[in-house]
Amino acid sequence: MLPINRTRLVMLSVQGEVSHPDVWSRSYDVGYDGRARLLPGTGGITYNVQVGDPAFGWAGDHVEPGVSIKAKDKEANLGLNTFACIGNRAVVISGEAKGREGFVTGKHGGIEHVLVAFPPDVLDKLAVGDKVLVRAWGQGLEIEGFPGVAVMNVAPDVLDGLGITVRDARLVVPVAAEIPAALMGSGIGTLTSARGDYDITTQDRELIRELGLDRLRLGDLVAVWDRASHWGRQYRRGAVEVGVVIHSDSYVAGHGPGVTTILSCLEGEIAPVLDREANILRALPEMVAWRGASGTA
Repeated sequence: MLPINRTRLVMLSVQGEVSHPDVWSRSYDVGYDGRARLLPGTGGITYNVQVGDPAFGWAGDHVEPGVSIKAKDKEANLGLNTFACIGNRAVVISGEAKGREGFVTGKHGGIEHVLVAFPPDVLDKLAVGDKVLVRAWGQGLEIEGFPGVAVMNVAPDVLDGLGITVRDARLVVPVAAEIPAALMGSGIGTLTSARGDYDITTQDRELIRELGLDRLRLGDLVAVWDRASHWGRQYRRGAVEVGVVIHSDSYVAGHGPGVTTILSCLEGEIAPVLDREANILRALPEMVAWRGASGTA
């Protein structure tokens, strides 16, 4: 286990409701290729796209796996999106699925959704408007001996389960892919990286295939070179950040699969190592069983 300040972290309740699917532009979206499309995207309950499924190839745009939740009150939603962390337990507190539990799997900026995975039988009982409480735990996390590494948006148990080791005074982090800074798009320059995500731009399909990014799965860990997210998302030579792929690809220019940051360093304290199986499922074995139950394993 990594030496972290686990016992000093504060656990809070934050809450949202299962959101209704949204159409961002209220009409057709014009893609980077000039075509107009009207496709499923953010919000609601997505029954057949889950963590572990491909991030590419869906007849959709910014598809959010599992359940998307949001608080109706703007200030409350800010708290939900800031304090919920990947791997936090979420419990349904109203409706037919009351009492059933799942896990936070990502945070989607712009639309300001928190994404939650539940077992297939729970998805069948959930309805838009059902309330979900999250035991928010993880913001403020620090790794002892690594003061230059910012940790955010991840629960301690998940961080422990990702296979991170220490070697030569660096954090060796398994990642499914490495991404050059130039490919990061929508979400750059936001004032905080303690919520939301930013997108891998995928309009150069030849480069995406060359880097193997077309094989990314939802929930995969990725390393982004020369990008830091200590105080908002920024370009900085020598920096490295690690994030989780949280939503699907997009046809819109400057967009693509979203990445929620969990680790960031400015001086090379993080050493990514390629591992095509590096995914949050490694730290959340219950969700692997759910995939088997749904026939998508």
